[in-house]
Amino acid sequence: MRVVIAPDKFKGSLSAPNVAWHLEAGLQAGYAVHTEVPTGTDLEVIRIPVADSGEGTLDAAVGSGFTRRSAVVSGPTGQPLRAEFAVRGREAVIEMAAASGLAVLPGGGPDSTSANRATSLGTGELIRAALDAGCRQIILGIGGSANTDGGAGVLQGLGAKLLDADGRDVSTLDNALANFVQVLANEIGPRAVKAADAPGAGAAGGVGYAAIAVLAATRRPGIDVVLEFTELADRLAGADLVITGEGSLDEQSLLGKTPMGVARAAARANIPVIAVCGRTTLSRKRLSESGFAQVYALTDLEADVDKCIAEAGPLLELLGKNTATRWSVSDEDA
Repeated sequence: MRVVIAPDKFKGSLSAPNVAWHLEAGLQAGYAVHTEVPTGTDLEVIRIPVADSGEGTLDAAVGSGFTRRSAVVSGPTGQPLRAEFAVRGREAVIEMAAASGLAVLPGGGPDSTSANRATSLGTGELIRAALDAGCRQIILGIGGSANTDGGAGVLQGLGAKLLDADGRDVSTLDNALANFVQVLANEIGPRAVKAADAPGAGAAGGVGYAAIAVLAATRRPGIDVVLEFTELADRLAGADLVITGEGSLDEQSLLGKTPMGVARAAARANIPVIAVCGRTTLSRKRLSESGFAQVYALTDLEADVDKCIAEAGPLLELLGKNTATRWSVSDEDA
């Protein structure tokens, strides 16, 4: 039996690689008990951590053969921090949250002061580090960002100068993004104005706008990009079952987040897909309509949500063990 495990993180609990690891441990144990063969003898598991371009995108890249690199960059409030990115040949994956995210704000979250002056400078510096490493294709995941600078910091990190009428650096952009658009339009022409209306221009505090207007970036759904560089479709070949999931499976999940992206890929390959999650707010009918053969939630095993978060690893192993038993039986009956 061949199983592909392709989950997102369980936010606030486990990273995607850890989710996959615990599920595999449970699957191996359950399959060994049911089939009475030594662990790992007759069950092949392929772990492919994935993400939808937010936090966890870097883990997905590393799990697919990219190499971690790091650089000291400016954090969202200007303080230096070491942030990671990933490189494979001339391709780089950068997770904006690593340099300019909410989680790396002083104190671990926003306050009334940092929210008004958070910069994307560190993200620009990470892109520059990737370029210096020889990369020429940059994948930028912009989820989880803290900045509110319209992407001005990204451009500065790449060497752009934003000057006032006296030729000095801009501490505040008057009238915020409206003035920034005009400043860029004066320098690069009408495309700066056109880019302001492009889908995704307002993403990540305006970084989407700067990337489209100045860097000629192409905006794509995050899950599509991640599934492409992880080569999920090719790695599904010969699989009997696909397992995906995330911490909370809800209506938002069905709007293009990780579980749906994986489910669509599995459906195209005619492979049954099940989802695991911490909890779900979706009805059985809604889940079935979404293409999942079955959904298993940690709250089915432990009603206390706080315990599910704190003990997600062991619970996922138990869930994996139960899943192996159910699907091994189904496989034999078929």
